[in-house]
Amino acid sequence: MMPATATLRKSMVDSQIAARGVNDTAILAAMREVPRERFVPDPLGEFAYEDTPLPIEAGQTISQPYIVAHMIEAAGIKAGDRILEIGAGSGYAAAVMSRIARQVFAIERHSELAQLARARMDALGYGNVEIRTGDGTHGWPEQAPFDAILIAAGGPAVPQPLCHQLDIGGRLVMPVGDADQQRLVRITRRAETEFDEEDLGDVRFVPLIGAHGWAEDAGSDALVEPKSVSALIAEAAEPLPDLDDPAFGDLFDRFADARIVLLGEASHGTSEFYRARAEISRRLVERHGFTIVAVEADWPDAAAIDRHVRHKSAETDAEPAFQRFPTWMWRNKDVDEFVGWLRGHNQALPLKHMAGFYGLDLYNMSGSIRAVIHYLDRGDPAAAAVARERYGCLTPWKADPAGYGRMALNEGYARCEEAVVTMLRDLFAKQRAYSGADGDDFLDAAQNARLIANAESYYRVMYYGSAESWNLRDTHMFDTLELLLAANTGAKAVVWAHNSHIGDARFTEMGRARDELNLGQLCREHYGEQARLIGFGTHSGTVAAATDWDGPMEIKRVNPSRPDSYERQCHDSRVGRFLLDLREDVHPTLRERLAEARLERFIGVIYRPDTERWSHYSAAILPDQFDAWLWFDETRAVTPLPTIQREGAEETYPFGL
Repeated sequence: MMPATATLRKSMVDSQIAARGVNDTAILAAMREVPRERFVPDPLGEFAYEDTPLPIEAGQTISQPYIVAHMIEAAGIKAGDRILEIGAGSGYAAAVMSRIARQVFAIERHSELAQLARARMDALGYGNVEIRTGDGTHGWPEQAPFDAILIAAGGPAVPQPLCHQLDIGGRLVMPVGDADQQRLVRITRRAETEFDEEDLGDVRFVPLIGAHGWAEDAGSDALVEPKSVSALIAEAAEPLPDLDDPAFGDLFDRFADARIVLLGEASHGTSEFYRARAEISRRLVERHGFTIVAVEADWPDAAAIDRHVRHKSAETDAEPAFQRFPTWMWRNKDVDEFVGWLRGHNQALPLKHMAGFYGLDLYNMSGSIRAVIHYLDRGDPAAAAVARERYGCLTPWKADPAGYGRMALNEGYARCEEAVVTMLRDLFAKQRAYSGADGDDFLDAAQNARLIANAESYYRVMYYGSAESWNLRDTHMFDTLELLLAANTGAKAVVWAHNSHIGDARFTEMGRARDELNLGQLCREHYGEQARLIGFGTHSGTVAAATDWDGPMEIKRVNPSRPDSYERQCHDSRVGRFLLDLREDVHPTLRERLAEARLERFIGVIYRPDTERWSHYSAAILPDQFDAWLWFDETRAVTPLPTIQREGAEETYPFGL
């Protein structure tokens, strides 16, 4: 069997390099060979094959794998070439080029990095790489001419000494420009004094420091942080009232004509995000006829809340809602208050006009199995017996559904697939007979059967790759939303989910580098401007999260946002709480400036501040990802509910034990 790191390298090359258009077989082979984990600090080895830059010693950065491959391909490096690299860093790019070219000469201005890079080349036996410390903008004249020169830093112009160290026919590739705008250029030396220049597109690199680059005392901060973006945000920002001010919801009337309004969150444990979504949803329900509140929660758990808010009797012998990790995500004070309001809103309304609360997710397979059997027990005991037999295939993995996926992987086939799909098919075959008694109850049973079938597939494919399992999950969410809209003619929905599900994946790393789609993208593709995507962000504060999956909830301090992030641009606007309308033609200048890809922070139920850059940041294009952006500069963690039913709560109260 192929070693784990080799498997990760192959996956990286296939999904991040080849899939994005790099087709030089020599480059692909070299990147499959060179162990990138050997060129980053040990604690970051687990992130070595992510499509992201990583920090290295001396406060510097190793470029993302795709950029390394893209630049090497642009330079046209081939066997027999002599290469000069400026900005060797950890040595990774030089190592990759050494597997292709005859000789690689690399210059690094930080002596610590140069020494480490030399040691790595020696340890790996890459004897055709020579590294020295110095000002790379002068080049290495005693080793010239070179067939290719690569410069891994952005300068105001191409250093002339380097152009003249190219051989005739040689190529130089480097980024040119300032922090606001850089272009990757390729210079080809056609004759002694004749050079061609080609523009290869937008990039963003650290500054090239040296005699023929930026001045040493300019510093990277002055080049990286364009202050004008923050000023534009400040001008366009619409300050938000207090969350308990009735005027808060008024600002979102502009989106009320949509069929679906999707409300994100930058973490699963921030009170302001929940409270803001509650106030926006309240406005849309009260004033604009929205009757579906669909959330990133499992269908059977949300169904307990739906029965409560729509004044229906609780299911007998049903387990309390949201008992599985992460309990605080929906079992918290802010959700409880919204649920109480929704129940009160529905109290005087006929059932068909009530607003419901529904789950879009697919994790609670055991809860769905129980719900289907309970439904059939009431109306078709014979079918219930068949369901018990068919779903019995999944019983051994009731407490650990991921274990079913491991079993399927080891055995090489899906043991339970036929049974759960047949059960779903049989249920729909009897739809006319079943739904006559109570259409809501049939919808619930049918969706639970659909969830079981999709969850069975999800737990199988999760071991084959994150993109496939992610896509199955978000497609399930979209299909569930479609089912709810179809079951309620003319209905309009408000959706609560994480920014990673709400923001259009086509304008993030998840879509561009990992071939992942998401709920927001699917809604836009199917509904166009009838779907509005609203993201949320914060700079600092506290968050409820765990350190590991199934770990205890902790109240963690959120690191201040990174200087190269959208969040820092919002923080630097000095507007503490605002709405930013990102729709086309609203703030065209700001949209244009924000369209340069930057980092965006994503905190889920896990938060690891020590590795935040690689665990929780990803590149995105904010104005294309969302239609609007809500900003809360400092936020606080949600307050989890106690695990006992509060005194005086109704019999159908969904959060008790």
